[in-house]
Amino acid sequence: MKITIIGTGYVGLVTGACLAELGNDVFCLDVDGAKIAMLNSGGIPIHEPGLAEVVARNRAAGRLQFSTDVAASVAHGDLQFIAVGTPPDEDGSADLQYVLAAARSIGRHMTGFKVIIDKSTVPVGTGERVRAALNETIAAGSGATFSVVSNPEFLKEGAAVEDFMRPDRIVIGHDSDSAGLRARALMKKLYAPFNRNHERTYWMDVRSAEFTKYAANAMLATRISFMNELANLADRVGVDIEAVRHGIGSDPRIGHSFLYAGAGYGGSCFPKDVQALERTARSYEQDLLILRAVEAVNDRQKQVLGQKVVASFGEDLRGRHFAVWGLAFKPNTDDMREAPARVLLRQLLERGASVAAFDPVAMAEARRVLELDLDADQFARLRFAATPMDALLEADALVIVTEWKAFRSPDFDAVKARLKRALVFDGRNLFEPAQMAEAGFEYHGIGRSVLTRR
Repeated sequence: MKITIIGTGYVGLVTGACLAELGNDVFCLDVDGAKIAMLNSGGIPIHEPGLAEVVARNRAAGRLQFSTDVAASVAHGDLQFIAVGTPPDEDGSADLQYVLAAARSIGRHMTGFKVIIDKSTVPVGTGERVRAALNETIAAGSGATFSVVSNPEFLKEGAAVEDFMRPDRIVIGHDSDSAGLRARALMKKLYAPFNRNHERTYWMDVRSAEFTKYAANAMLATRISFMNELANLADRVGVDIEAVRHGIGSDPRIGHSFLYAGAGYGGSCFPKDVQALERTARSYEQDLLILRAVEAVNDRQKQVLGQKVVASFGEDLRGRHFAVWGLAFKPNTDDMREAPARVLLRQLLERGASVAAFDPVAMAEARRVLELDLDADQFARLRFAATPMDALLEADALVIVTEWKAFRSPDFDAVKARLKRALVFDGRNLFEPAQMAEAGFEYHGIGRSVLTRR
């Protein structure tokens, strides 16, 4: 099938590459000429395991092309995927300017029948706004007709290629008129390779599909904040939150996923999607009390790791030096959006500390965003280390923020030898407190400060 993807960001590039991998003829459009030049020269603008290989393989096979030519992109695809950014607006609502601009561009150039697919995460009612934008710009006498479909993505950064190629569900919202049924038939054909073993597609109306994406992310964010709030209480009452996690996760009604206590969630999805769903509710005079609390708990949780450091060293950190392992908001990505490490570094540097930081893949992106986050003096006290062990030299303590696999089994003797003090603040509960104590470390996890009862 001939497919156009508008936007070569995280969602667009993964979608385009994976659909090409299935044998489709995919045209990826972006208005950013530098990004297109990078892709055409074999580069990849994001870090995502396995993606570079899929892109290279399908470019070589002629199934995947990248361009800034809008007219050519519209002419190419019977299916037009809109996969542009929807950043949060000042009031927390999703900014739809790029989605609607993409729709207008399609409308100006289209002829014949097109399926316009909202792949971007968009609030309820966006399909109707896209439809209106298309009707405003379609030229009279062009013979153009269309149907708008909602097909939200459920990709995890760091595992997006695997998620796309082995989806647990495919959500498609379409209209029930003749054009909508025609769109459904084309979407069914497109996703047929994923449904050979069993049906993974959930068909619904457009508004319900839009809502499903926000509801899914809001539920996952709620589980994280719930466990983080319990972990903070566990620290006070002498409970091991890891034991609690196993105890409640074994209940099949609850399960183990997204029950890990830590330094708070970040990234491009959960923070903005929770805000956008709250904003949608307010526009309908509803107050989503649980989601408001989820967001507040997460904002507070990003402060917890720094507060543990301050509790040990005092408010004035001048003359103190810390090692930080992990900068990206999660492993297997270089994404620094809403990363807890950004909050921690501000906490330490504002109090006068110096920091040596290391991340396996996010160093360049971290340097870029942190130079914007910090003032000149603070940034000057931040060093980007070449290796995890290099970051430890003469540090008063190690602070772990991202749960990279490379951090899970370090040489603890070597770690202790490089630190001034055998002290670890673990924002992801990578290690067992008893084992750390046996190895001679003072260890502070999240919800793991079990009090000794006599």
